[in-house]
Amino acid sequence: MPFPYGVSEFTTQPWSFEEDVAGYADLGVAAIEVCEVKLDPARADEQLGRVQAAGLTVSSVQATVRTVLPSASQPKPPDRADRLAAFRASVERIAPYAPGAAFVTNTGPAPGGNMAEALDRVVADHKELAAVAADNGVRIALEPLNPVSLNQETAIWTYRQALDVVEAVGRDEVGICLDLWNLWQDPDLVNGVQAAPDRVFLLQASDWRTPRSGMDRRSVGTGEIPTGRLLHAVYDAGYRGPCVVEIFSQGVPDSLYDTDLRELVRANRAGLEQAWQQA
Repeated sequence: MPFPYGVSEFTTQPWSFEEDVAGYADLGVAAIEVCEVKLDPARADEQLGRVQAAGLTVSSVQATVRTVLPSASQPKPPDRADRLAAFRASVERIAPYAPGAAFVTNTGPAPGGNMAEALDRVVADHKELAAVAADNGVRIALEPLNPVSLNQETAIWTYRQALDVVEAVGRDEVGICLDLWNLWQDPDLVNGVQAAPDRVFLLQASDWRTPRSGMDRRSVGTGEIPTGRLLHAVYDAGYRGPCVVEIFSQGVPDSLYDTDLRELVRANRAGLEQAWQQA
């Protein structure tokens, strides 16, 4: 596989931040997606310093508050200014240890179903976030989510919708997080990526079965996503960043979080390599 292999800390949710860093380094992972929820505010600098010491690159960051609009999973703070301030604080805390990293954002749901108004706000807020990113040497990656999250976590669910927002923002610091689990059912995904390849800031992977909750993803190669074909499409469009495995698996009877997490990391790397070779 031509992409550096990355793992999100959500994939190894039961591990501590320290266990993630040590485990990923030991398993030959190249890049880590930092999940701020795993940081202890009292010693975040010490924890983040471990990443560089371990030889890991920070591919991306999942801030504690990352939806512009209050969402089911991130309802607080409710005030717009407070949410922007929280995101700014996350960037300023983590960016010194993650130069060039993509800070992932989501829109959140449209209040009262008014998507037009919601997207106007998303554009305006991302213009502010772009300035924060520019000041701190990082980038913003807006992530459209699968329709299963509509009206709970997102107001956009296709690559084109995300690209429309990015183009309306009009800043080099703002691009797209392309999560295959979220977008594989988008019939125009490949054409969209080819139309604006420089806007793909982050590639994420896992696999799909009909979910029993929003926390029911599978390991690469064990579900329905045509991963190999999509990896080749993103590569052919010019993306050369890491491919980050991001798995949520909680509250289901066969949770991957209850398995050997070291083997989970290994299996997904093998799954990506096999998908690439067989496509």
